[in-house]
Amino acid sequence: MTNPGTTLLAGPGTATTATAATAAAPETAGAPGITAPGIAAFRTAMGSFPTGVTLLTRGSGDDTVVMTLNSLTSVSLDPLLLLVSVKREGRMRPRISEAGSFAVNVLAEGQREISTDFSRPDRPAGLAAMRLLDAVEGVTGNAVLPSAAASFECRLEAEHEAGDHVLLIGRVVALAGGAPGTRPLVFHRGRYTALA
Repeated sequence: MTNPGTTLLAGPGTATTATAATAAAPETAGAPGITAPGIAAFRTAMGSFPTGVTLLTRGSGDDTVVMTLNSLTSVSLDPLLLLVSVKREGRMRPRISEAGSFAVNVLAEGQREISTDFSRPDRPAGLAAMRLLDAVEGVTGNAVLPSAAASFECRLEAEHEAGDHVLLIGRVVALAGGAPGTRPLVFHRGRYTALA
């Protein structure tokens, strides 16, 4: 370790790799709590970031497919674009790719049970899902929840593969806000919570 303001110069015979290793050491060695990246550590760290909770829907009536999702991001105001992330090999991606549209429903604080119901592998589909959600068919032909804090109906603008997921960019063609004062459902550190 050097004193502040000291410059290290490589002398004759000094290995480049040793210089690189010395330079890299402060990035991990001196910081408490730093761990090598792994799936469990990554999930724990990402859990520090509170998110809203949404239901991603494709289709309506007998054709309804729904999943709980917390990867919603605003992308652009001109045009109105948003982004969701789904598993590359999951059920939802081919349905959305084929149809070219989807809806995102931002869940309200009192909709924890709905979120849990649609996060399971054996989640309801078809008319059973529509009834459970008390959903209606939106202008894009996808299920929309009138009770949601907000709903966005989208035409699929682009798909980008990213590791084991696919980023779906949607152009917003219709939206609805919930009743004034509707509070969103929040997910933080592996559990549901509320805004203070």
